[in-house]
Amino acid sequence: MQPQIRMSRPGDPAGNFSLKDQHNETFSLLEHAETRVLLSFHPLAWTDYCAQQMLSLEENRDTFASLETYCVGISVDSFLCKKAWAASLGIRHTRLLCDFWPHGQVAMQFGIFREANGFSERANIIVDADQNVIFSKVYPVHSVPDIHEIISFLKMR
Repeated sequence: MQPQIRMSRPGDPAGNFSLKDQHNETFSLLEHAETRVLLSFHPLAWTDYCAQQMLSLEENRDTFASLETYCVGISVDSFLCKKAWAASLGIRHTRLLCDFWPHGQVAMQFGIFREANGFSERANIIVDADQNVIFSKVYPVHSVPDIHEIISFLKMR
């Protein structure tokens, strides 16, 4: 069992990572330097709360674009799982990243992997153009993060 790293906080460097999305294409955090990135972690695909969380990203895509923020969803699910889930939800634009192997490595990098459960916390982490964390918050697992809280935060920055 690995020791739990503290959750990333504002001011911490984000560090780079690369993960496959539901289209089996690679997303690299460094490739999105010069813009803000919302990393929206959700425990598992195929659950109601996670579906609502990812749909809120898709539905607010234009708002996030106007705020120069790129949004991705992240969970420990596999590429094939994410592909089928995105199709079932009608998600066409939001990238759903697979923190599948090594299992939960990116969630561990940000200090939000739930070792006992094998998945991440439900969390939103915003990385700025300088690759530093500017926002981080964990939400109850059985809830949907308030997307308007994120949008309001971004409007003030």
